[in-house]
Amino acid sequence: MSAGGSLEIRDRRESWHAALHRLQESGTPHALASVVGAAGSTPREPGAKLIVTPTDVIDTLGGGHFEQQVIETARQHLATTPVSSGTYLEAFPLGGRSGQCCGGFVHVLIEVFAGAESHLTLFGAGHVGQALVELLAPLPWRIDWYDSRAEAFPFQDEHGNEHGDEHGNGHEGYPARVRPMRLSPDAEGVARAVAAIPPASHVLVMTHDHAQDRDLIAALLSPENPGREALNSIGMIGSTSKWASFRSRLTAAGFDDTALARVRCPIGLGATETKRPREIAISVAAELLAQSRPSNRPAQRGIAPETLRHTFSAARHRATRS
Repeated sequence: MSAGGSLEIRDRRESWHAALHRLQESGTPHALASVVGAAGSTPREPGAKLIVTPTDVIDTLGGGHFEQQVIETARQHLATTPVSSGTYLEAFPLGGRSGQCCGGFVHVLIEVFAGAESHLTLFGAGHVGQALVELLAPLPWRIDWYDSRAEAFPFQDEHGNEHGDEHGNGHEGYPARVRPMRLSPDAEGVARAVAAIPPASHVLVMTHDHAQDRDLIAALLSPENPGREALNSIGMIGSTSKWASFRSRLTAAGFDDTALARVRCPIGLGATETKRPREIAISVAAELLAQSRPSNRPAQRGIAPETLRHTFSAARHRATRS
């Protein structure tokens, strides 16, 4: 049993590789545990793999207390906020650490995947919005995509079920981490959508309606939005004259210069002379990727070399003794 007293098993019939693909496509945090070394009598041989999520377990490393220890170790990494991708090598002396009578020794590599590397909340499914999602969809980004128009794309209800329009228009081919959702354009609907934006997100506002754009920017900057300081960036499509008009109205509504300075408008690395939607989308995508680069990355990443040297020398020693 897990630390919480229960363990939910999703489906033992699903293979680890099918689950890995599904979770990678959906951007769900998960861990892949692999037996990479074994000595003596062990439940499984090197190559056995197990997928762990905060609630599910797919496939098996042989069961027993050893497997449960692997699951709990993986879930400790998945419980951090936010989840960080990483690689960890764990040693399991089955008689000592795991209390199993087979008495062998197992090394398990636990690879933690944070799910989506970045998060974008995109308001607007017009030509530029569609072109931008096409560019970002192959990347490990989670995109919450809102539009208030019923014909924009197949919307998902609160249960994740998609509802296309009467013509069957949609965004087939996008991975599950791209989530189209219906935006209710009234004040309550805008506030609800803004409140649902997770921390460390990028937000882009590019709806078909300038009044809707202004309402969204006001809601994003509002002191009543508790997540406003946690957002990575806020951008809005438009010209300098559009932003000047918005800025004047927002200032009159009580927003100060500090709050307004958080909004980028125009967006993108540079203006495109032709203003083709795909060219604008490329410029905006490049700007987002530049903002999402990791900073202060340590020179040494993954498992420390001394850990690997110790592990392999110990494994050779055990093999020689046996």
